[in-house]
Amino acid sequence: MDDNEPQHISTQDARAGATPHMTRYILAISLVSIIVIYAIYLLI
Repeated sequence: MDDNEPQHISTQDARAGATPHMTRYILAISLVSIIVIYAIYLLI
């Protein structure tokens, strides 16, 4: 194997773990929460 040749590994091996989709829900809930808090703050 040539040292200058790029190595190709699978995406799962490169991540070295599972990727649950919980992050997108946390992001959405946080974004909606901040918008609601700012809206309440502006109305008071």
